[in-house]
Amino acid sequence: MKQNRYLTKSRYKLACECPTKLFYTGKQKTYPDRKLDDSFLQALAQGGYQVGELAKCHFPDGQCITTLDHARALQETREWMKKDRVILFEAAFAHESLFIRADVVVKSGRSIKLYEVKAKSWDSSGEGSFCNRDGTLKAGWRSYLHDVAFQKYVMAQNLKGHEIKAYLMMADKSVECSIERLNQQFKLLRDADGRRLVEVASDFDAEKLKPFPLCAVCVDRECDLIWSGRDSKVVHKQTFPDRLAFLAERYASDQKIPPVISAACKDCEFHAKPDQQVSGMKSGRLECLAEFTGWTGRRLNQPTVLDVWNFRSKDKLIERGCIDMRDMDEADIAPKDDNKPGLSASRRQWLQVQRHQDGDESLWLDVPSLSAEIRRWQFPLHFIDFETTMAALPFNAGRRPYEAIAFQFSHHVVHQNGKVEHRGQYLNATPGEFPNYGFLRALKKELEGDSGSVFRYSHHENTILRHIHDQLSSEGNAVKDRRELCRFIDSLTSVRGKGAIVHQGKRCMIDMCELVKRYYYDPATMGSNSIKQVLPSILNRSSFLQKKYGKPIYGGPGGIPSLNFQGMTWIQKDGHEVSDPYTLLPRLFDDVSDKDMALLSEDDELRDGGAAMTAYARMQFEEMSDYERKALSEALLKYCELDTLAMVMIYEGWKDLISTSGHA
Repeated sequence: MKQNRYLTKSRYKLACECPTKLFYTGKQKTYPDRKLDDSFLQALAQGGYQVGELAKCHFPDGQCITTLDHARALQETREWMKKDRVILFEAAFAHESLFIRADVVVKSGRSIKLYEVKAKSWDSSGEGSFCNRDGTLKAGWRSYLHDVAFQKYVMAQNLKGHEIKAYLMMADKSVECSIERLNQQFKLLRDADGRRLVEVASDFDAEKLKPFPLCAVCVDRECDLIWSGRDSKVVHKQTFPDRLAFLAERYASDQKIPPVISAACKDCEFHAKPDQQVSGMKSGRLECLAEFTGWTGRRLNQPTVLDVWNFRSKDKLIERGCIDMRDMDEADIAPKDDNKPGLSASRRQWLQVQRHQDGDESLWLDVPSLSAEIRRWQFPLHFIDFETTMAALPFNAGRRPYEAIAFQFSHHVVHQNGKVEHRGQYLNATPGEFPNYGFLRALKKELEGDSGSVFRYSHHENTILRHIHDQLSSEGNAVKDRRELCRFIDSLTSVRGKGAIVHQGKRCMIDMCELVKRYYYDPATMGSNSIKQVLPSILNRSSFLQKKYGKPIYGGPGGIPSLNFQGMTWIQKDGHEVSDPYTLLPRLFDDVSDKDMALLSEDDELRDGGAAMTAYARMQFEEMSDYERKALSEALLKYCELDTLAMVMIYEGWKDLISTSGHA
């Protein structure tokens, strides 16, 4: 039976981002959606399914509406709601063309409590707020609160005469876990039809969790703000019910809501890449751009103001009709120096615009400044990369929700004579084991043999080490080498306070991403500073790298020592261009689509590491054979090794480009 085209809470949230997206969603064969098809993978990596299952344990008498059929779910919910007292999971409610499945509904007479469970954290001991000083909702909470407000509205219309109170249920980061291996109580399985299921350990007793690590925060006031249209500075022309009716009608009739271009369009998920467009797929983002501007043909694929790196005045330019990057002028950027070597952020932005306007695809390299920087480095050079996650539910007693978990690192060394070696690595994916201190001791052992410069790519490694420092500081004397480990962290890291650096270690890590921003710009990267973009760029620019890594020397006899590869040739060409080395790695997951794997593997300057994070989560929470676990561990080690090798290649490429410029 064909289901109604309801405006569900997920579609409502999508429309809050952009109403036009309602037309594109659910049409994968026409408009590719650059979000994970398997939403469970996202929940797995972020710990969402664990929080959801733990929330159910807080309501032991709850009944779950399991059917996926809308009509049957509504009927079953109606029957249960006839009772005077009942607790329901995934209860279904509809009003006209609006439909919801509520995480937890607790009915007691005419009083109803609605709980929306989120894999977010909240400090119940503090005076937190969802609102800004002006009374509007904070940006980071808007999506979650609109979700609850939508659900409460549908229930209020469906259950006239009842008093409904709405809550967000989240991990309470003020609570120390009272039992060991809490997150191991929830395992991910598959049923006979291949659907993912969560199994709670048979001996798990939620009563032992005192205090309970989740907290429920009433959000009735925030729902009222949203219903009244006072939740943001945007003045709504329609009432909340009228907005919902409008969105529902347009979605039901499959009518596109006219687009409005804004800075948010840059990250639109309904965007087909050029190769997808050639194969007949449509790009929602380009269709919106065409409708809004009247552009046609090849102009639609040309860079716009949306593509200018780290540019915060995009909406101002769009409002005055300046969308094409070729129409920008210097005053739009107002580039200024910051009295530091290399490019300031605004100078880099204007360089990107200029190169596009001039059709100049040549490399920009600040040879004198980069050369001076390199001369300050002390050999041997150490290149490190971490893979981490933040567990929603703690591994051990005494730990809190969303503490950082550092489970893997890779370490490459470059000697003064140019010799490269993959010297060390660490991986601990043992289920339920807290790896941080073993990770730190292994890293210390790797780096303490000399005083050579240490490199990271972006700020992630610094953040994680400072987090582990905080964990150690809270341990008292429980960790015997705590002070020694803290001193080691202090030597490598910096600390910012009130906008200024208040601590900088004697051997403070050097951020290669910052060096890229200041000294290296290649139009081929389209303004991105991600290592996944910079690596192919420099491989295509450096004949030295192509010659060196175009042979099977990596992990080969007499070549570069590697802990995971044997005789690897990293330079492989697709026509005249060097292929992305990351495409040469083995698949992490055989049961994940190519599209989802690509999305998990995409990286940005924050070093999210979605693929590694998901692999670690699966090793923690899925039942798998020793063979599967070994294969996944080996693939993880290769991924992380390539991350530090990429840093080495960038360094070697810079040395090559400097020498060929005549400024060696």
